[in-house]
Amino acid sequence: MKIACIGGGPAGLYFSILAKRRHPDFEVVVYERNRSDDTFGWGVVFSDETLGNFEQVDPESYRAIRESFVYWTDIETYLGAELVRSTGHGFCGMARKRLLQIFHERAAELGVELVFEREVDEGQIAREADLVIACDGINSKIREDHRQVFEPSLDWRHCRFTWLGTTRLLDAFTFVFKENEHGLWMVHAYPFQEGSGAAGEARGTWIVETHEDTWRRAGMEGASEEETVAYCEKLFAQELGGERLLANRSIWRRFPNVVNRHWHDGKVVLLGDAAHSAHFSIGSGTKLAMEDAIALADALDAHVSEGVEAVLEAYQQDRYVDTLKLQKAAQTSLEWFENAGRYVRQDPLQFTFNLMTRSKRITYDNLALRDPALVERVTEWFARTQGAPREADGRAPVPIFTPLKLRELELANRIVVSPMCQYSAVDGVPGEWHLVHLGSRAVGGAGLVITEMTDVTAQGRITSGCAGIYTDEQEAAWKRVVDFVHGNSASAIGMQLAHAGRKASCSLPWEGDAPLTDATAWETIAPSALPFGTGWHTPREMTRADMDAVRDAFVQGAERAERAGFDLIELHIAHGYLLSSFLSPASNHRTDEYGGSLENRARFPLEVLDAVRAVWPAAKPISVRISATDWLEETEGAGITAEESVRLARWLGEHGCDVVDVSTAGNTPESVPVYGRMYQVPFAERIRHETGLKVMAVGAIQGADQANTILAAGRADLIAMARPHLNDAYLTHRAALEYEHTGHAWPKQYLPAVPRELRQS
Repeated sequence: MKIACIGGGPAGLYFSILAKRRHPDFEVVVYERNRSDDTFGWGVVFSDETLGNFEQVDPESYRAIRESFVYWTDIETYLGAELVRSTGHGFCGMARKRLLQIFHERAAELGVELVFEREVDEGQIAREADLVIACDGINSKIREDHRQVFEPSLDWRHCRFTWLGTTRLLDAFTFVFKENEHGLWMVHAYPFQEGSGAAGEARGTWIVETHEDTWRRAGMEGASEEETVAYCEKLFAQELGGERLLANRSIWRRFPNVVNRHWHDGKVVLLGDAAHSAHFSIGSGTKLAMEDAIALADALDAHVSEGVEAVLEAYQQDRYVDTLKLQKAAQTSLEWFENAGRYVRQDPLQFTFNLMTRSKRITYDNLALRDPALVERVTEWFARTQGAPREADGRAPVPIFTPLKLRELELANRIVVSPMCQYSAVDGVPGEWHLVHLGSRAVGGAGLVITEMTDVTAQGRITSGCAGIYTDEQEAAWKRVVDFVHGNSASAIGMQLAHAGRKASCSLPWEGDAPLTDATAWETIAPSALPFGTGWHTPREMTRADMDAVRDAFVQGAERAERAGFDLIELHIAHGYLLSSFLSPASNHRTDEYGGSLENRARFPLEVLDAVRAVWPAAKPISVRISATDWLEETEGAGITAEESVRLARWLGEHGCDVVDVSTAGNTPESVPVYGRMYQVPFAERIRHETGLKVMAVGAIQGADQANTILAAGRADLIAMARPHLNDAYLTHRAALEYEHTGHAWPKQYLPAVPRELRQS
């Protein structure tokens, strides 16, 4: 087999080594347009966890790489003049130039042909080779030539960065966040050369990153390398300690997120940055490229007898999902740095914790294993600033077990049982199921339990099994639930008030989960006569009289909730139900004062909030659940946006909302959420930082560890979990045991299962 690698970076070189090592009879050629000793950039960084695979597949190059490594375990974070140091992380770095030299030597030793200073015609190469490896980098020409098959997506991001070197002797991964008259500047720095022996002087990578607006204000557009170095040396003079910055084609760039739907076309396959990119803030570009090379070499071994197409399909199948996962972590980290200006007013300890946990790969518990001292300091700081009582042994409680006061309601902890429709009411009346469902989760220790979406009219139910709060019988049944919760737990209980709007008149989930089409269907209403989707009934467009009736129904529902004894009410203006459908241009096409601009679209939901707040006791809080985005930002006017939701949240606060419960989507089936761990938290975090309001985070939050992470980082004030509470009604009890929380209110009936030292006196 004849294999041609177009591009002499780590991806192509490492694959050529593995392919030739395993198949000495193969003809393997690497074409590189630059000279053999040309390399751009400075160091590359790995973590301890990434090295094992390299040793297994080629011990010879692995040993040479290990001998060139600089090792460190710490991360230093400079926020202005403050320094916080974290330990226990395990990194190693080396010069990129040295890495390429090792690969050149190893490839030549194995018989790989290395061709430098040659621009190649991919079409001609493809005619001569059996397999063409397109490893020509992030700006791949081959990818562009095959774009109809590869279907690439390049998302050019909002920051500018330049990759500099430094003579400063670094002994830790170093982050610097510094403001000047132009804006916020960030440094990602690490050592790659120690400065002794044959290696020569100490060297480190010093990447400077800033938002494009700051970059322009500083006059960096069109700046030469010399001007860039001069500006940055002056800006970071204190952090450099008299040492220099070095340039090596250190132009200012924007980072592109590169994703390809397909990685191969015939005999041509993408490898490394040509196939995908991962932001340098998680240090995984070279790692990804080398792991691609291993996967492709493995696929070649396993499937070469089946033909090249089988090899390349197996390679993509093996790598695609794992790569997307890492890219998602990298994207989250990238966006954190794009928005770092939100966080620089945090306390340096909280800021550092926020930074450490930004990509979701490191959590509260994980960081406590790496650096228990840092997590203890963060926990102490959080408890002190929240006024939390100490544990019996003097420790600070973990963040989830710090109380939170909302008006006159004090929650014992930050865990919330999120509203979950049970579809088990009869004529809107909650029954034994609701008593056990909500009662068990209150007994399970959550600080706040919120009822399922409870509808203010019969017409406003999603299904005939949905709960209501519009009759005396319903009110009495809910009072029974409230009395049980108050009498048998320390939990507070809230009611979510709602109207389903155009998403009403549906069958039960286990009976089809679709719009009703028979005689049992009922009329639906909405801001506009637009069905939710194909096959849905067309709602009647609401008149002003309809709005008055709905508003009054919400008021009556709030009054009934107060008589039933609820501690909090939540207005449901999310997920495409009636009030939500006013907010989204996907569902609101009105041309009167209730449609068009965001101010107009928010008018009716705010009228309802005002009316409810007027009758709800001043001592009791109101939360409002919103859909912060329809995930349609790329199409202007297609749906509500995250930016609009910040404005909406401000108005909600001005109208008496105490907590914004931040969810997303539901207004249109066209939404394409990007799911993942804690995927909606960034929307809550943005609202919290930009409005100063308390927020409740919800969405794929899996337990106490993630909840502690979100709280300690300052991303939310309350953590709502739905499915985790379906799986474990006693989630909060288990967390109290795990974190040895001595202030937890255990049901007296369960005390035999509680270690004596954890019981309240």
